[in-house]
Amino acid sequence: MSSNSIKDQQTKVSESLFLGKRRLNFGLVGCLLFLTNLNGIQFIGENESVYINNMSVMAWGITSVFAMLIVAEFVIPYYYQKGIITTPDFLEIRFDKSMKLWVSVVYLLAYLLNMMPPILYASATVFQGIFHISELLYLSSFQTIALLSVLIGSLSLVISLWGGIEKIAISDIVVGLCLLIVGLSLPYYGFKQIGNGSLTEGFKLVFNAQNTHLNAIGNSQDAIPISTLFTGMMLVNLNYWGVEQFIVQRMISAQNLVESQKGIILTAFGKILSPLMLNVPGLIAVYLYPHLGHSAEVFPRMVADVLPPFLVGITAFVIIGASITSFNAGLSSTSALFFLNIYRPLSEKRGHNLSSKQIQQYSRYFQIGVGSFCMIIAPFIYFAQGGFYLYLQKVGGAFNVPIFTILFMGFVSKKVSTLAAKVGLFFFISTYLITQFVIEIPIHFLHILAILFVITSGLMLLLSRWYPNTQIIIETSYVKKSKGWAPRYWFYGILLALSVLLYAFFSPLFF
Repeated sequence: MSSNSIKDQQTKVSESLFLGKRRLNFGLVGCLLFLTNLNGIQFIGENESVYINNMSVMAWGITSVFAMLIVAEFVIPYYYQKGIITTPDFLEIRFDKSMKLWVSVVYLLAYLLNMMPPILYASATVFQGIFHISELLYLSSFQTIALLSVLIGSLSLVISLWGGIEKIAISDIVVGLCLLIVGLSLPYYGFKQIGNGSLTEGFKLVFNAQNTHLNAIGNSQDAIPISTLFTGMMLVNLNYWGVEQFIVQRMISAQNLVESQKGIILTAFGKILSPLMLNVPGLIAVYLYPHLGHSAEVFPRMVADVLPPFLVGITAFVIIGASITSFNAGLSSTSALFFLNIYRPLSEKRGHNLSSKQIQQYSRYFQIGVGSFCMIIAPFIYFAQGGFYLYLQKVGGAFNVPIFTILFMGFVSKKVSTLAAKVGLFFFISTYLITQFVIEIPIHFLHILAILFVITSGLMLLLSRWYPNTQIIIETSYVKKSKGWAPRYWFYGILLALSVLLYAFFSPLFF
């Protein structure tokens, strides 16, 4: 068999295993993206942050709309044009194989330490808060979180190994509809409880009495100052929606570019509605529980106290479903990164060409190992509960924006050398970790990310001038612009207008 035939066979197997054979329509892509982004971390963390601070935390979701439109217009067409399956593939095209390997390792560490275990922990915490499992089983809180983490992780593994991305996407339609029901129901019943059965009275009480929490225009004392929307937060969102493997893998699982862009737009409309689920309950909780002992209890306590019993059950189903979707995205992405970018190249270097059966078998073994590792360490997040949501965002900055910087500079400039990219990656990660965990600097971590983005970009350009590549750099600009969905610009305008209106609504201009 020729090398080209082997490569074609490997590509087909990779697309089947990791991209659902590229057969997803825009509805499935939209549901996958929306639910991959939603899990117990957001339900607990964002409502908790609103309860502690104000509505400025909604910036994580609303500003991502603009980032998604940038990705849909410029990034995804490039991925389709180049046939990219994992985001480090671009680094191999642009730089070399070693750069692809470096970034793949960084991604794997990020997923194993900062993305997947917290999903299990947060969903277990929500389930415990709603149903008080520890009291039923006479276990401690830690033991209960550990038990639930193992159960949810095991269920995720079974679903991932049984169905793969295509069948998981179909089940997500049901979870997505239930998520919409819960998202509308929790604020509805919360306002009615405050208003003694009257929705309008409850609305008036909350939006008149608790106006300090209504403001989305955060100041320097808030968790999300308004200035960070234009610095580090935009970089984080661009990386999340345009570079993160477990998100990109969903986008390029679409049948074609048009279906992918439509799916991204559908997800963006979901993000416009997401404050109903992730932020407004935190506002209501300020009124219902003015002296709550543990702020992480905001969401599960509201669900248990406010919703009718049948909706409590649906909420638990939705949380588990959304968490399984996010966890399975991590399983699939870590498997794709390890197998396609690390294991297979090393195997081919030794002269071994793996069959399609071996690819699938080894991928399953790896997913079982990753899932088991995450189930073991997830419960120990219990001992770092104080503000763990913001902590995760800080730690995530050490992985996401440095990689985005390398990809961005490689994309916009063909002069950046391989040496400069490697030095830039090491410089960004090490400097950021020092500023956050060694030396205390009185600057918001999102601003630090933006500052380091600029410094690292300049450093890469200087190094590239002093130590340029000796080989010919592959041209990374478009040869021919891919045709996308024709009406997309109308939807871009509507989404941007809705984002601005949301900020106007939750601001001193309105209240």
